[in-house]
Amino acid sequence: MAENNLRVLLRERPKDRPGPEHFELSEGPRPTAAKGEVLVRHRFLSLDPYMRGRMDDAASYARPVPLGGVMEGECVGEVVESQHPGFAPGDWVGGARGWQRYSVAPGGTLLKLPKEGGVPPTAWLGVLGMPGVTAWVGVTEIGQPRPGETFVVSAASGAVGGVAGQVAKQMGARVIGIAGGAEKCRYVTETLGFDACLDHRGDLEAALDAACPEGIDVYFENVGGAVQEAVFPRMREFGRMAFCGTVATYNVRPPPPGPNLSSINRKRLRLQGFIVSDHPRAWPVWRQRGAAWIRDGRLKWKEDVVQGLENAPEAFIGLLEGRNFGKLVVAL
Repeated sequence: MAENNLRVLLRERPKDRPGPEHFELSEGPRPTAAKGEVLVRHRFLSLDPYMRGRMDDAASYARPVPLGGVMEGECVGEVVESQHPGFAPGDWVGGARGWQRYSVAPGGTLLKLPKEGGVPPTAWLGVLGMPGVTAWVGVTEIGQPRPGETFVVSAASGAVGGVAGQVAKQMGARVIGIAGGAEKCRYVTETLGFDACLDHRGDLEAALDAACPEGIDVYFENVGGAVQEAVFPRMREFGRMAFCGTVATYNVRPPPPGPNLSSINRKRLRLQGFIVSDHPRAWPVWRQRGAAWIRDGRLKWKEDVVQGLENAPEAFIGLLEGRNFGKLVVAL
């Protein structure tokens, strides 16, 4: 008998912090592939902060998850059934979607993962997936650190921040991370190779003054809130800010007031928000570069793996509260 399709649905839209009551586990029949489609058995699900925005019924760059709909998320898995000439049962693919055990997708939307090369499948959800490409775009196309400049990145031990700092380091910048807690800070300096990492739970302003005595040239923003408030006045003239996200504010309703933005004009700063889906040409470039760096040992990353789809809601709630350490993945 075919395995049923276990799914996590959006039961209710949260007003601020999501809780278990906003999700619903549902089980139904396994779907089948039509002509040109591929049925994928998901093996790993990526959990990412952007999913919080998809739970709201608000205008954004992507449509919200409908009430009763499957939660949004990217997966890697194995082909079970193929009605597309480019795929066969047993192939591993990326690009399958949804907090669910199975999905059907047009073959043209899936990426066949290489069977050789020493790259684990979960890497295509993190360091070589959307978070890695996001870091690559934010650093190389927006921040553009030059040798000797000071590059600061928040959430430095996370999936995006960890890669962003390593890319900036390869470009010759002096890289300062910001993370929560001594363990994460040690990982950022000892494993990822940053020049320093500051614990935002302490006196961040004093730590920034000590680590960046001449100011900050490039800031890669992942957190917002108090961290952003500490960084803004320390930006140098003609500094650049790659505005990726503000996870500290995602559950705050109404949104908190921001810092004094007058320095944007006074210091002639370049502040640019970006969404990685706007940069399709960057995906193959980074995947080739990142895979090579993995093979030669230059690119490091850490995964936080949760077992079981039924545990995805609680893991996602923890992600928004900073409980995870590294790229958060659910093993199905």
